[in-house]
Amino acid sequence: MASAAEQLAANLNFSAFAKAEDLKKRIWFTLGALLVYRLGTYIPMPGINPDALAQAFQQQSTGILGLFNMFSGGAVGRMAIFALGIMPYISASIIIQLMTSVIPSLEQLKKEGEQGRKVINQYTRYGTVLLATVQAYGIAAGLQTQPGIVVDPGIFFQVSAVITLVGGTMFLMWLGEQITARGIGNGISLIIFAGIVAHLPSAIANLLELGRTGALSTAVILLVIVVAVACIAVIVFFERAQRRLLIQYPKRQVGNRMFQGDTSHLPLKLNTAGVIPPIFASSLLLLPVTIANFTSTADLPGWASATIASLGHGQPLYMAMYAGLIAFFAFFYTAVVFNPKDTADNLKKHGGFIPGIRPGERTAEYIDYVLTRITVVGAIYLVIICLLPEFLISAVGVPFYLGGTSLLIVVSVTMDTVAQVQGHLLAHQYEGLVKKAKLRGGRRGAR
Repeated sequence: MASAAEQLAANLNFSAFAKAEDLKKRIWFTLGALLVYRLGTYIPMPGINPDALAQAFQQQSTGILGLFNMFSGGAVGRMAIFALGIMPYISASIIIQLMTSVIPSLEQLKKEGEQGRKVINQYTRYGTVLLATVQAYGIAAGLQTQPGIVVDPGIFFQVSAVITLVGGTMFLMWLGEQITARGIGNGISLIIFAGIVAHLPSAIANLLELGRTGALSTAVILLVIVVAVACIAVIVFFERAQRRLLIQYPKRQVGNRMFQGDTSHLPLKLNTAGVIPPIFASSLLLLPVTIANFTSTADLPGWASATIASLGHGQPLYMAMYAGLIAFFAFFYTAVVFNPKDTADNLKKHGGFIPGIRPGERTAEYIDYVLTRITVVGAIYLVIICLLPEFLISAVGVPFYLGGTSLLIVVSVTMDTVAQVQGHLLAHQYEGLVKKAKLRGGRRGAR
């Protein structure tokens, strides 16, 4: 028999959505905030020659600048006020998470609940300002080395560029937090999602244009579409996949009453790291190529030039290192965000146990054993999803925005947002049932 929650989910329809006023306000707020973000990606940074910038960016669009341009919604290519995007905030968050597992004081803050989380968030904001300042200065200095891009090079341009770019990143961080609190979905993820989706129509149009001009055959275009649909289906399946560990709770006595033991599940996601591994792997691999593009190849030794050439997009060494780094970060980030010992301690504190496993250290070892095994499957899934489109990109020249990383981000964020919408609709349905029950109770009492 279906549970009450499953029955409510089956009854969700457009009429229920029309009655959920709070949900509609949240959706409109989210759409308005994302519109503000998209407008900001078209506001140029002062002191830039757009024609020279476009020409220079076209030569380096396959490096790390192309990756950052995808995450920033095209702001890097236009050198807009949101050129840094939200990446400094994500980097600061990951660094703070790493430090939390190493520094005891930060680990204690994490265990203090809401108050500790606020302090950690404040540290993350400070780290964002620091990282954004360093990156903004590096961008300003790099732009000045390119002839014709900066109209009036000098200290004034550097200061104005740093203030503009850091201010843009901090505004995006605030906007993302507002979406999370007052809108629907995770604000930071939705900002990245909006930047990628904004470029998908042009990428699809470029793909069809290649077919129209004869650069790509109809069979290749159909193959690309089939691979994209298959990747989306695989992403949906694996992102929803869980390994559920059975948890039992013993009988307990409250006063003179004896309550039966309860059972529940500890869900372990197949891909705990999410989209972090491919993002970090791409950034690390494309960094040497981008630095080389800013320098003269004549100044580099022969071995450095050969290494950089072999790390080009689609090269065998690039593919091998890309796969290895994705697998490494899948295990590394999973170890950072999920601590089996803390989970085992919490189960022991509340009287829960895994059948056949002794509570405490043995439970932590068992959870770590299961998590390691499913992370192997998750890492293989990430490698296949990210490398298969890469082979198409290198073989037939598919637009960069149809890569596995972009599909992974779009599908994952869409699933999370839809789940939150369903959660709000379920809450609205429950509120309606409670009100009806109260009204019926009042009428019976009046009789």
